[in-house]
Amino acid sequence: MDHLPRATSSASSTRVVDVLVPVALNQAYSYRVPRGMELEPGDVVCVPLGPREVIAVVWAHNDNPDPRLHNRLKDVGEKLDVPPLRDELRSLVDWVARYTLSARGMVLRMTLRMGEHLGPERTRTGVRLAGPPPQRTTPARRRVIELLSDGLLHGKSDAAKQAGVSVGVIDGLVDEGTLRAEPLPPAPPPPAPDPSFAMPDFSRAQRSAVDTMRTLAASGSFHVALLDGVTGSGKTEVYFEAVAEIIRRGKQALILMPEIALTGQFLDRFASRFGVRPLEWHSELTPRTRARNWAAIASGAAHVVVGARSALFMPYADLGLIVVDEEHDQAYKQEDGAHYHARDMAVKRASIAKIPIVLASATPSVETEVNARKGRYQRVVLPSRFGGQHMPQIEAIDLRREPPPRGRFISPRLAEEIRIAVERQQQALLFLNRRGYAPLTLCRACGHRFACTICDAWLVDHRFRQRLVCHHCGFSMPRPDACPHCAAEQSLAAVGPGVERLQEEASALFPEARTMVLSSDLVTSIETMRSELNEIAAGRVDIIIGTQLVAKGHNFPRLNLVGVVDADLGLSNGDPRAAERTFQLLNQVIGRAGREQGFGIGYLQTHQPEHPVMKALVARDREAFYASEIASRERTGYPPFGRLASLIVSAGDRAAAESFARRLASVAPADPRVQVLGPAEAPLAVIKGRYRFRLLVKSARAVDLSEYLREWLAAGPKTRGNLKLEVDVDPQSFL
Repeated sequence: MDHLPRATSSASSTRVVDVLVPVALNQAYSYRVPRGMELEPGDVVCVPLGPREVIAVVWAHNDNPDPRLHNRLKDVGEKLDVPPLRDELRSLVDWVARYTLSARGMVLRMTLRMGEHLGPERTRTGVRLAGPPPQRTTPARRRVIELLSDGLLHGKSDAAKQAGVSVGVIDGLVDEGTLRAEPLPPAPPPPAPDPSFAMPDFSRAQRSAVDTMRTLAASGSFHVALLDGVTGSGKTEVYFEAVAEIIRRGKQALILMPEIALTGQFLDRFASRFGVRPLEWHSELTPRTRARNWAAIASGAAHVVVGARSALFMPYADLGLIVVDEEHDQAYKQEDGAHYHARDMAVKRASIAKIPIVLASATPSVETEVNARKGRYQRVVLPSRFGGQHMPQIEAIDLRREPPPRGRFISPRLAEEIRIAVERQQQALLFLNRRGYAPLTLCRACGHRFACTICDAWLVDHRFRQRLVCHHCGFSMPRPDACPHCAAEQSLAAVGPGVERLQEEASALFPEARTMVLSSDLVTSIETMRSELNEIAAGRVDIIIGTQLVAKGHNFPRLNLVGVVDADLGLSNGDPRAAERTFQLLNQVIGRAGREQGFGIGYLQTHQPEHPVMKALVARDREAFYASEIASRERTGYPPFGRLASLIVSAGDRAAAESFARRLASVAPADPRVQVLGPAEAPLAVIKGRYRFRLLVKSARAVDLSEYLREWLAAGPKTRGNLKLEVDVDPQSFL
């Protein structure tokens, strides 16, 4: 075994375990088990790794360690008082690592998100008023005493925050006897959802789907169901009944969502149905909350978890159901570290754990649609909107015949429809999937274009922030008053629209209307975003201008008109999934209209009204789109009828990156079922100062592509120095 740690104790027993550490390594390390310590596979331990201690997991007993290495082994330092990782989770870690060609340690890392916060929760200190006021008082001290005058025990840091003082002020009052420090009681476990709290009144079509969901949940075996319902059909309420059945059976349910940080409405709907909110799991939680939630998940105290893709790798005590909401969403693809697709890995986890899984969508991914058509997945259909609401009518506005005025981006017909909607006190949504004010800034005098200094990308003008920003590396600079190339003043021109520019135009066209921009780059916190969404839902905004953020499951009761400003935007990037994604995104965003009252209508501003995507949307002919797209994929051998993998070679030097990519391509194993394309410069040839070359591997469906790649890379050149190789099996992005 490579790089084995040196021995530290001669008093250890001869028992040895193999331990997987959450670092970028594929192998497990062998450690001796100290006398008196009992360890089994799955136990969470603390072990020495080089000069530091790390939290890791016992992966297996090593009954036949190499006797020559015994004195070089280190001892397991400590067994942590947390539930062990179950067999099914460890099997998932191994499977994901093999499939994605990721280091097992990096996949394990996703299950141990706490790091040093794992283990029993540390005791928190509280303070209460206990003695006379201090001899020396200050305004800060008086605020603290007034806050604690109720005689109750308050958390020290919370009291300091509420009183607007430092913790040192609190400590000073404790030292003088005015306050008394006491340990705070441990946080109570999360309250259990009540499956009978508020039983909905389902429509006839929904009742059939509800019965199927309950039967599915009660089966206790692996089964995949596609809950296929139009926008506004009540998919959430229907799969809640599968969740309710799982709660009744004393098991845990996981609901995956593409944007957990933006789903305040969903959490409220859950509370309305079950009496309490579910446990959340996403990157915005504080370290203390994450540690507490991890422990609740591992102990089984958390009955329902709603989370982003990383929630899939949590150590559930008794997982009984997985729901993947908006299963088609691109956000389920993890693009950093281990490149995995959470929907596909969720199906695999359900298979390993032998539990049911529900995939919910109004516009299923082509992969899921094909699986349903072939009978691998059970299709459960909700064909109509709840409450009898009609689906929105969709019309195309041909920009070749009805262009906007020069310098504007809203066509006259769309502007007139928005004016009527506002006069009727209805809401309108202008959708443009482009952040900022303008995608390009150039000098009218010399033609200079503002580009990122370390990426192959234009800088996006953000007027709200008064900066030019690269959306790929984060580089930004103040928007200058003069051209840095020719020094011409007042010569800079914004080219093309972003959502900020649309708001400027909407405000000029409708000066009395209240407008709001919803865009991910303007989100300062979850609380701010949820507050803005509540403002819209309450009707305090007339015109919403948004990116794809607005397409994800939000319910705005007064929204009856959606205008897609550039419906062609997603069709021009050379992505094999461009048509599918455009159809899904536009269908979802137009589906926001007319969900509760009135009649919804969507307008597509397009230069290509004859495009199959536009024709299918206008005709509301989903079947025609899928039939065409599936036939095209089958004819060309693209997923799900073939397999793809992307290999990106990058380096600080262009020649080094290209040379390595060519050497790698030259040793690709010969297989008539596999085609290696490239290397070629990636569409984004430079990101963060690194030059990028891409190889695309295309294979028949029956090929074990992961094994092919593993053999290829083992025989290929090794990366050294500044060179980096990223492998993405089943890529979603082609930039």
